[in-house]
Amino acid sequence: MKILTVLTYYRPHTSGLTIYAERLAEAFVQRGHTVTVLTSHFDPSTPAEEMRNGVRIVRAPVALRVSKGVIMPTFGWLAWKYVAENDVVQLHLPQFDAPGFTSRARMLGKLSVLTYHCDLQLPVGFFNKLVNTVVDFQNTTAALLSNHIVTYTQDYADHSPFLSRFKNKLTPILPPVQLPPAQKGAVEALAEANQISGPDPSTLHRPVIGMATRFASEKGVEILLEALPKVLEKYPQAQVLFAGQHLNVMGEQAYFERLIPIIRKFEERGHWRFLGNLSPQQMAAYYPNLDALVVSSLNSTEAFGLVQIEAMLNNVPCVASALPGVRRPVQMTGMGLVTPIGDATALADAVLQILAEPQKYRRDPAEIARAYDPDSVAIEYENLFKRLGKASA
Repeated sequence: MKILTVLTYYRPHTSGLTIYAERLAEAFVQRGHTVTVLTSHFDPSTPAEEMRNGVRIVRAPVALRVSKGVIMPTFGWLAWKYVAENDVVQLHLPQFDAPGFTSRARMLGKLSVLTYHCDLQLPVGFFNKLVNTVVDFQNTTAALLSNHIVTYTQDYADHSPFLSRFKNKLTPILPPVQLPPAQKGAVEALAEANQISGPDPSTLHRPVIGMATRFASEKGVEILLEALPKVLEKYPQAQVLFAGQHLNVMGEQAYFERLIPIIRKFEERGHWRFLGNLSPQQMAAYYPNLDALVVSSLNSTEAFGLVQIEAMLNNVPCVASALPGVRRPVQMTGMGLVTPIGDATALADAVLQILAEPQKYRRDPAEIARAYDPDSVAIEYENLFKRLGKASA
């Protein structure tokens, strides 16, 4: 089967959406399919076309940026070319350009399946409100023209204003989650570099709270900042290790500038460290050093939180906000606690509960891995494609 995957940003951009797309595309290749990823050439240092792990990546020229999106003048022509060459068009939404691909797929007799990652909620402001409205219109048009829509969980679908309109063409499929094994000595090296433990871990270990995400307003970084003093009252040596892009995040400069003075004070006392973007191998060394992972997201731009599963695969409990979809990993596994959205006191209390009784929140990582294995997820997509193909025949 020839599969065209379309999304605005692909690797090396780092987000839950791009990681999902990469894992699924490579899993399709491993199962014998031909996969082309069509995306934006947002980073001029990357080639316009390349093969990576068996996936063909085609990057369209970017003329200008609009909020967190891009304008690509040749994308329409490329849509005709690559839709015609493939059997299935798999689009990752939110995406402004999606209707152009679903309409072409319909005209050319190709299947189109949308993977809907989240509702788009840009920061407050007239222009961002306009962008939200336009993207919602584009997503709605794409959904009407598509054959089917995939979402992460039924919980998120039931509470999404967008997905609740398309219940008749909706299938929940858990996201693909996989990490390589940590390189020899990498876990210990990360611990030493961040002064987590020394020759006598029983005396030198300090509680470590992880946050693995982009520094973005919807992620609720300020909620963890507000919760941290209460945690420090009980554990004065505790620290936060923030993994992910924190500098020059598109559209988030004002948010960063508002919070960085508070963070600097914690940094000065050794309670906060920025690690930057980490490779999958580095993330595999990161998680074993955590005592708890926090996902304090504030709105439906967050639909699941793949990092929760990555942490759980390393036996790390999670504290997740009670957002639809985001709460499901903890609810399904029992590996952590769910707290009210935006409640810093509840977040602090949950972290303290996990630090006090860590074994209470640990489960068998192998059982969790089976449910999120990229190959298993690719099989579910394959079965959906076959079912849709028979229905349209």
